[in-house]
Amino acid sequence: MKTFFNSLFLNNRFFYALGLVAALFIVGFFVPIFFDVAKILLFSICIFTCIDIILLFSKNKGITGERFLPEKLSNGDQNKITITLKNNYSIKINALILEELPYQLQLRYFKLTERLKKQEERKSNYIVNPNIRGDYDFGNMNVYVSSPLQFATRKYVLGEPKIVKCYPSFLKLNDFSIKAISNDITSQGNKKIRRIGNSMEFEQIKEYVTGDDIRTLNWKATAKRNQLMVNQYVEEKSQPVYSIIDTGRPMQMHFDNLTLLDYSINASLAVSNAILKKHDKAGMFSFSQKIDNLIVAEQRNSQMNLISDALYNIKTNFLESDYSLLYASIKRKITSRSLLILYTNFETLDALKRQLPYLRAIAKNHLLLVVFFQNTELNKIIDQKSKKVSDVYDTIIAEKFIYEKKQIANELKKYGIQSVLTKPKELTGNTINKYLELKSRGLF
Repeated sequence: MKTFFNSLFLNNRFFYALGLVAALFIVGFFVPIFFDVAKILLFSICIFTCIDIILLFSKNKGITGERFLPEKLSNGDQNKITITLKNNYSIKINALILEELPYQLQLRYFKLTERLKKQEERKSNYIVNPNIRGDYDFGNMNVYVSSPLQFATRKYVLGEPKIVKCYPSFLKLNDFSIKAISNDITSQGNKKIRRIGNSMEFEQIKEYVTGDDIRTLNWKATAKRNQLMVNQYVEEKSQPVYSIIDTGRPMQMHFDNLTLLDYSINASLAVSNAILKKHDKAGMFSFSQKIDNLIVAEQRNSQMNLISDALYNIKTNFLESDYSLLYASIKRKITSRSLLILYTNFETLDALKRQLPYLRAIAKNHLLLVVFFQNTELNKIIDQKSKKVSDVYDTIIAEKFIYEKKQIANELKKYGIQSVLTKPKELTGNTINKYLELKSRGLF
């Protein structure tokens, strides 16, 4: 009996009808005929409500269903969740689905509605877009079923609670890896790179065809075969590449619901995948007050799983980063020349100059690529039309900060340090593009 009352709810239609009956009873004090109409109507409401309740509770499992969750969620991406419902009643039903979603999603008014014919089974999908790494606790799936009479509703609790881990963005890995193999990263507005050199790893001697570089002609082979022969070279492989993620205070800024740290984590996963597809060695670590999550650069089948788990476990209090520790750790732990992709952020030229001695010291033994971010919110201020004097001041200050970002890139270039200044949303494509450019130039 307790279960019956816990799952029974009266609909708005029932209360509207009672309100109408109450109004007719009041009018019936003055016009007696309405008093009789009210009694007939009240009796009808009771009958229809009882019929509705009998219809809804005539089967123990009038509706069955299941929720299909992915094994893991992809941070910052659209993740599809599927729900299946089957109507076991012999009548049409209306179903209202209320999901117990994880608090991280902040979807407090989420609901789905379905109309199912008798014995009909239907699939429905919805999208969640997580923006925080960690455990997502999905609760029960509550389904409220009503008949065409809609005087009463029965509640079903379907599905089972499940915890799903949210990993760094992995849904777009295939897109970026295919473009990395073809050296064509044109998504998100990025330009196609121009190959300006060849590596010196010899592969074979082949016959000359139109379009081959005449500088690779092999004159000895040409003389022997009495036809033009050229040397063919391939990109050097198995070069170590490390993604270094600054987990310090500058990476706390939010753009489009993701922190710069999470943008960097997502990009590191995609870049590592592209590196392995190009047959180089991928590794990573994070730093702030200490070195964490170190994965030595290797090329093996399990490397992506190791990197993905390490990126998932990155935690930070956003303290001030220690670049002297970074330099000392790189000098001690990375002994062979490598490409180091440093994800960090400098808002002012003074902030860069405080860390520049350590960056220059790192660049003496390795090829250092510093990836930092444009503040896209400043562009919104500049694009706004100034209506008062304070708006003009805001625009001038915003332009100053944007110009200072370009100065930072020029300062790094002056000391032979490669850099990428990018919008947060275009981070992955721009970083892979730069990696392919550096590789094609044979700089590491």
